[in-house]
Amino acid sequence: MAKTVLLIEDEPNITEAMRFILQRDGWSVSIHADGATALDAVDRVRPDVVVLDVMLPNRSGFLILRDIRAARQTRDLPVLMLTAKGQEKDRALAESYGVSHFMTKPFSNQEILARLQELTQP
Repeated sequence: MAKTVLLIEDEPNITEAMRFILQRDGWSVSIHADGATALDAVDRVRPDVVVLDVMLPNRSGFLILRDIRAARQTRDLPVLMLTAKGQEKDRALAESYGVSHFMTKPFSNQEILARLQELTQP
């Protein structure tokens, strides 16, 4: 059975590229683009892993990550955070909220696939 990734990203070009890469690798991919309703999407999709952008409309990825970690049912859900803002303070903030892995854009296809495999190993 394919593992499910929830991609929370608002850039259409990145979304389509990621969907293609992940589906080709055998993942089931759900897409969500609005920060305000991202937690609802996590609850609805129940993914094996979340790929979360930092800069989203209506709500920051950092706040979404904080809330994912605060909820009992998603506390251990792997979250790979993607950002164009690769500054050390951004990485430190993501780590303080419990990010599983932090990656900056642009990224290589192989790197993202390898990280997702790592994050979803039993």
